[in-house]
Amino acid sequence: MALILLSAVFHSQPTEAYCFNIAGEKNRIDPLLLKSIAIQESNLNQHAINLSGNKLKRSKDYGLMQINSLHIPQLKKKGIIKTERDLLNKPCLNVQIAAEILSQHLHICGRNWECLGSYNAGFARSQKRTREIYAKKIRKIYTTLYHERKSRKNENAHYLANVKMVR
Repeated sequence: MALILLSAVFHSQPTEAYCFNIAGEKNRIDPLLLKSIAIQESNLNQHAINLSGNKLKRSKDYGLMQINSLHIPQLKKKGIIKTERDLLNKPCLNVQIAAEILSQHLHICGRNWECLGSYNAGFARSQKRTREIYAKKIRKIYTTLYHERKSRKNENAHYLANVKMVR
């Protein structure tokens, strides 16, 4: 049983990276930024469902990137999803939809951290502080992932250099 669980973990990671890479490339967004958002939004849980909004205006957020239910009618109309379950059962689709939403936001308000915060808090002036707080969280996660990636590249380069020396 333990081997099956370990196998599932190791096999899901390349798929996860693939999803972020493809969505990032298509939408000209750093895949690490998309992964940072997924970590913040769902802790990389593709089946996460959360309530958002206030008592007067409730909505649900679905999946890895926590796609808000306000997007569902348009996604259905375009034939991108059939039901909300698609946002949970198709993590790569969830990431792609989120990347497109983020890309639209960045096109509207620019490629900066506050604009990135609109992914979570929208564009209303009253949400400026919420955007800033969200962007700060994403930036912290992103910076950590960036340094980990850089460290792994250095380790891989060192390993490859040593392998060449042995031959």
